[in-house]
Amino acid sequence: MKERLMILGAGVMQGPAIRIAKEMGLFTIAVDADPGAPCVDLADRFEQIDLKDKEGIEALGRSLRRQEGGLGGIMTAGTDFSATVAWAAERLGLPGIPYEAALNASDKERMRRCFKNAALPSPEFTILSAVPPRWPPASGALAGYPLVVKPVDNMGGRGCRRADCFAELRAAVEDALSFSRSGRAIVEAFMAGPEFSVDAIVYGEDITICGLADRHIFFPPYFIEMGHTMPTVIETARQEEILETFRAGIRALGIAGPGHAGAAKGDVKLGPSGPMIGEIAARLSGGYMSGWTYPYASGVEPVRGAILACLGRKPEGLAPRKHWTSAERAFISIPGTVRAVYGTEAARQHPQVKDLFFRVAPGSRVTFPENNVTKCGNVITAAPDRERAVEAAEQAARSILIRLEPGDEETGAFLAGWDSPAGAAGSTTFPPDAFSLTAELRALLTRLPEGRAAAEQAAGEPAILAFPEFAAAGLRDYMGRTVAESLAAVRLLTGLSLPLTEVSSDNKTVLGRSFWAALVRGGYQGAAYFIDGGRAFG
Repeated sequence: MKERLMILGAGVMQGPAIRIAKEMGLFTIAVDADPGAPCVDLADRFEQIDLKDKEGIEALGRSLRRQEGGLGGIMTAGTDFSATVAWAAERLGLPGIPYEAALNASDKERMRRCFKNAALPSPEFTILSAVPPRWPPASGALAGYPLVVKPVDNMGGRGCRRADCFAELRAAVEDALSFSRSGRAIVEAFMAGPEFSVDAIVYGEDITICGLADRHIFFPPYFIEMGHTMPTVIETARQEEILETFRAGIRALGIAGPGHAGAAKGDVKLGPSGPMIGEIAARLSGGYMSGWTYPYASGVEPVRGAILACLGRKPEGLAPRKHWTSAERAFISIPGTVRAVYGTEAARQHPQVKDLFFRVAPGSRVTFPENNVTKCGNVITAAPDRERAVEAAEQAARSILIRLEPGDEETGAFLAGWDSPAGAAGSTTFPPDAFSLTAELRALLTRLPEGRAAAEQAAGEPAILAFPEFAAAGLRDYMGRTVAESLAAVRLLTGLSLPLTEVSSDNKTVLGRSFWAALVRGGYQGAAYFIDGGRAFG
């Protein structure tokens, strides 16, 4: 009879846990509220239970324990339900961490208090249950800006944003409260500096580090992770400072301790005065780190160690067997409805590309990301050296082209904002333009002729009125595409040759200022949408 393991979640992030557990000879029971979750069929058995229903999970565990074969352990990876795991494990007498420790790592208010009590470096904070009528709300509260606002009990960057004034703070608190299951938001002092992700396996008081990655964060006032690169390139001494602070945070939360077994994932910033703890969760990371990039970079599967720990066995085989680089990069979209996705095969043809993940398909609604679950997909690469891994990941991500349906009000409204403050060079207005123009280039664009459509249009294809100053400026969009690469993408999507021309060259339809404005605002997607909508021909 196979030993049985319950895994909370049957999504993509739990796929490695299900697969590896089966490779280890375990009988896997996946639990998820969604019977259509991507990895349901990968498990030996599926149970449909909401992961917030800790009593329901416990009841399933008791039922399994009464059956022949029993239940050896319970775990999760990449979800925010480590408290449910701890609750069930504690009541079923299975290996795990204390429920109170899991709550410390799931509730940002409790987390910050634990760090404060342990005198660990983390930001000053206050808790709100309603939008404040003024700021600061009370004597001694945080007064200066910038501030960061988050729900106390959510993950993936949902409802998390920076505020630089009171009006932004009010909007941020309202947003954070809408994402909080408990109706609380945490307001913190902003932490400057680069950010890093760390994974660890915890067994008793032993904390085994399983990866330290550079996080690549963009698009203020939100904190959108457009990828991570494993391992970090910072100097060894600074790495050890980060890791020691992370270990101390794990202990302060109560995750590590005699008889405890589990995992921890941390986000740490390296500020001017040293490391500061962003967050620590009592689980392995989502975001493709524990299940993909660290295994590709090191030859080690942290998930295997987490499974051993939750079964009460000492994790083994966690020493790196190779020293490669693995890079993950996201691809995104402007608002609209997906008409088609191009470039999948081109992305897969890169020899360093290991995986390609999509969150969208034709018919999907898309938006410019405000959190880390509204991106369109991710590509993962691995190579013996960092340069090749990063270059391949970024090239593959640029290979994915998302064409939008014409006539969409949200897309049209987005593109109409090309002359808003979002386009100014250095602007932090959200959403940003695909290309950030200097004031000089913006003035040239404004004066560019609209182009013309001949009274009797020629049978041939339209041409594009040349904008040589833009093409020569060396600008790249937020995915790293040049102007020339963006125009090539437009030609691919539309099937038009779109030669560059002068307005007086011949009797053809000429795409002028509005075409270039759509390209500046929405990148290749905006320009293709402009053409698909027929606006160039009327």
